[in-house]
Amino acid sequence: MLTLRYAGLAIAFVSSCCFAFSGPMAKYLNAAGLVPIEAVWVRMAGAGVLLVAVLAVVKPQALRIPRDKWGFFAAYAVMAVAGVQALFFLAITRLPVGVALLLEYMAPVMVVVWVRFVRRVRLPRAAFVGAVVAVVGLGVVVEVWQGLRLDALGLLLALVAGACCAGYFLMNDSFGDEIDSLGLIAWGMVGAAVVLAPFAQPWGIRWSAFTQTVAPNGGVALPVLGAYVWMVLVATVMAYILGVNAVRRLSAAVGATVASLEVIGGAIVAWALLRESLGLFQIIGGLTVLSGALLAQTATTQPTPIREPAHAT
Repeated sequence: MLTLRYAGLAIAFVSSCCFAFSGPMAKYLNAAGLVPIEAVWVRMAGAGVLLVAVLAVVKPQALRIPRDKWGFFAAYAVMAVAGVQALFFLAITRLPVGVALLLEYMAPVMVVVWVRFVRRVRLPRAAFVGAVVAVVGLGVVVEVWQGLRLDALGLLLALVAGACCAGYFLMNDSFGDEIDSLGLIAWGMVGAAVVLAPFAQPWGIRWSAFTQTVAPNGGVALPVLGAYVWMVLVATVMAYILGVNAVRRLSAAVGATVASLEVIGGAIVAWALLRESLGLFQIIGGLTVLSGALLAQTATTQPTPIREPAHAT
């Protein structure tokens, strides 16, 4: 059992490293002329078509959707895939990648709240202390004493992306064995592409952008097509497959905790490729957010169900 847990933690760690490339690679597409919603659409469509095609050949049974699970698949596509990605990609056009990731990864605290008040699982006091610490860290990130110096709409978009991200972890933790995780991911991405198509209008995308080589913000120059392929294969297909399997081996709580390492990884990648750097308060606040999330989530590893009061007979 302990070996399986360590394997799950390792898978979650690698998944977070893969997800860390999402924002930086998206900025290469933005620099080439694609607006955020177009970048999200080509990412989801490319990954979805690739996964469906591969599964149709090697594991066709994974693509079967039980009739009573159609609603779950639709919700997964809209919230856990389209919502997270579209809102995050919009947020990074108004915020540095590192700051947007910090705000999105308030998700672990949201998971704690959901587990306590919706799933009605009694949590240790440390879970709530961690939530408060994370909120304080968030206040440091956005420098509330300066009247929110960061873009207000960008902050809102990143936080709503965090709510959708919390849904991603909770939904991955809740589906049964009748659903194949690979099929869920594949149809989730295809569904997200369908949902976002009216907004992205792929028929109007300037496809010649993929022939360019760009250097966002004066950073490292990369071929746009190369950035896109990396984003699809590593930051999407590999990241989602590993992430879902990690949550299935661990829990929504622990999986969300390890996934928050994406904040650090994304900031490092953005610094190396895009020359984006966080200020002193963003670094201090970010470490505080991660510490609070870690405290809150590790406190949920041994939850105690709430006991209903006994009724007189």
